[in-house]
Amino acid sequence: MAIQERPTSDFLAIIVLENPNMIMTVGEIKNALHERGFGILMAIASIPICLPIPVPPGYTTVFSIPLFIFSTQMVLGMRAPWLPAWIENKNIPRPVLEKIILAITPWLKKLENRMHPRMTYIAAHTWERIIGFFSFVFALSISLPLPLTNFPPGCGILIMSLGLLNRDGFMILIGMLIGTIGIGITMIVLVMIWMGMSFSLFY
Repeated sequence: MAIQERPTSDFLAIIVLENPNMIMTVGEIKNALHERGFGILMAIASIPICLPIPVPPGYTTVFSIPLFIFSTQMVLGMRAPWLPAWIENKNIPRPVLEKIILAITPWLKKLENRMHPRMTYIAAHTWERIIGFFSFVFALSISLPLPLTNFPPGCGILIMSLGLLNRDGFMILIGMLIGTIGIGITMIVLVMIWMGMSFSLFY
C-alpha cells in the first residue's frame, strides 16, 4: 500500500516513527504531510483540542492560530498550505507528539472505519472551500477561553478534515453539524456570562 493511501492514523504514526530527531519543528511536520494537503494539516491542528485531558489556560487559543491560517487559505482556494516562518520554526518535542498521537489513534481508527466515499459528486476543491468557511467560524469559538466550548467545534473540524481525506461528504456534513452545535453552546455561555455581569452591575 502506498503511503498516501494509508489511513490518516497510520500516516501520522509513520511521520513520527521515521523521524529520529527528539525535537521536530512544525515546518518539518507540515512538509512531511504536504502531499495530503489541507485535510491532514487541519486534522493535526484540531487533534490536541479534541483530547479529553486538562489543559493550561490559553492552550486552545494557541492551537486556533493554525486553524485560522489554514481555513482562510482554503476559503481563498489556495492549492498548497502555507505557514509563516515563526510558526514553522516552533519546536515540538517528539515524546509530546508521540503522546498525542497514541491518545488519539484509537478514536481516529474508529472514525476512519466508518468512512468511505460518499457524495463524491461535489468536487474536492469545492469541499475545501466549504470546510474552510466552517472551520474559520469554529476556530473563532475555539479561540475563546471559555469552559466547555472548545471540544465540539474542534471535533467538528477533525471530522470534516477526515471526511475530506476519505472523500466522505456525509461525514463532512456530520462534522459541520457537530461544530455548529458547539457554536450554539458558545453563544449560550457568552449570554450567561453577559447576564451575570449585567446582574452584578445592578446588585
